[in-house]
Amino acid sequence: MDVAEHVWGFSFPLMSPQQLEDFKAGRFLHWATYLREGEALDELIRKAVSREVYLNPTLVYEWGSLSPKAKQREQEVYAMLSNPDLSYFPKTSGEVLFRGERLPRKYKPADFQRYARSMQMIFQDPYSSLNPRMTVGEIVGEGLRLHSDFRRTEVIDKVADWLRRVGLNPDHMSRYPHEFSGGQRQRIGIARALVLEPEFVVCDEPISALDVSVQAQVVNLLGELQESLGLTLLFIAHDLSMVRYVSDRMAVMYLGSLVEIGPANRVFFAPKHPYTELLIGSNPEPDPIGERARDSTAIRGEIPSPVNVPAGCRFANRCPKVMDVCRGTTPELLPVVDVGQPDRFVACHLYTG
Repeated sequence: MDVAEHVWGFSFPLMSPQQLEDFKAGRFLHWATYLREGEALDELIRKAVSREVYLNPTLVYEWGSLSPKAKQREQEVYAMLSNPDLSYFPKTSGEVLFRGERLPRKYKPADFQRYARSMQMIFQDPYSSLNPRMTVGEIVGEGLRLHSDFRRTEVIDKVADWLRRVGLNPDHMSRYPHEFSGGQRQRIGIARALVLEPEFVVCDEPISALDVSVQAQVVNLLGELQESLGLTLLFIAHDLSMVRYVSDRMAVMYLGSLVEIGPANRVFFAPKHPYTELLIGSNPEPDPIGERARDSTAIRGEIPSPVNVPAGCRFANRCPKVMDVCRGTTPELLPVVDVGQPDRFVACHLYTG
């Protein structure tokens, strides 16, 4: 059975990067379908994972030990969608499929016009991602002016409507980004990304730079908009509690390698990979007495250098369940038995025996 049909009931994935490679500056990115074929992801230097993103559900990555620069690089790959003209490190081979259609290797102006209405991005930093010389009305309405036939008055009405939908006042259109708080700026970024009503949105840690109370507001807003618009979100985050709340499926990465993927609740409450177990165990308890009484789940050892990745499993030197085979053989991401959940995948030698 087709993986997409098996997992989500759809016959094709919305976004499917396939063997997308980048050799510039010694960087190699390999994207494959659920890694049933090919090798696991090596971020920055070797090979990187790849998953298919299916229609409507939200896929969330937990980035583990990746640096902010490495996380940003992953998002550039998705955002640039195999476009050599925009990429800092152009791909040399591979392809990206959108709704089963191969995206062009080299974009022309007509391609930008065509795909901009279907794919957008919400950036991590609500401060540097907004042009300080443009008003809110210009920022949110820019996409409409470039990719639609709306008249000026219609653009203004559309911008005002979207500012209301994200919890802002239409009167804010004449203001500049520096006049808003971090949470308000992120709402402006959300309105800018969604004003074209795309199908697929990459959310690059959209809440990490915000206060906890504001994070909840932004996540709830994204959930409401996803439900009302039928959005497909690729949501990148490092807060596992928030990941479980916002996602349908969860993918966990360590040092650029995908170690576990599955339904969010199953991954959170019944983790199978040792790294996922320790990661979830590190979440603090809300009860301070219980938090002080419980055993420490700190991950011991040093993170290997991504420039000189050791042989075998990336997590072997820090894993409490390490075996001899872990130090010499890289585990493949394989399906594992999970009652009622056939779409669990884990890269661990504990499940290959």
